[in-house]
Amino acid sequence: MKLLLYYIGKARDRHANAMAEEYIKRSSRFAKCAMREIQPRRFDPWIKHASASKILLDPAGRALDSAGFILLVDKAERDGRDLVFLIGGADGLPEEWKKRADLLVGLSAMTIPHELARVVLAEQIYRALTALRGHPYPR
Repeated sequence: MKLLLYYIGKARDRHANAMAEEYIKRSSRFAKCAMREIQPRRFDPWIKHASASKILLDPAGRALDSAGFILLVDKAERDGRDLVFLIGGADGLPEEWKKRADLLVGLSAMTIPHELARVVLAEQIYRALTALRGHPYPR
């Protein structure tokens, strides 16, 4: 199983991705993980990752607690399915992508910057993988 975190938009602060990158690096001890910037005009996740589950972050998406997120990762792992997470930029994600998503997930009812959303999602990926491997981190 691979977990891929794609995001739209460059970080305004050159350090903004540092925490997210650290969590992705830690997660890579447990599964193949990567984080990359994309441009929607040049990237189609349904072509690039045809068999993966596409999970889009959207304020109107389903609220998951950490336990629910762990179950999502566990199910994908048991099914042998890659997970592709997509985070929009300042203007969100393309509407046509939302219609095709396997799941829309909302991180918070509050509006948060997309740089911070990357950190929160990367940490939850790490939390899920450590919980599934019996690592003490998620206590």
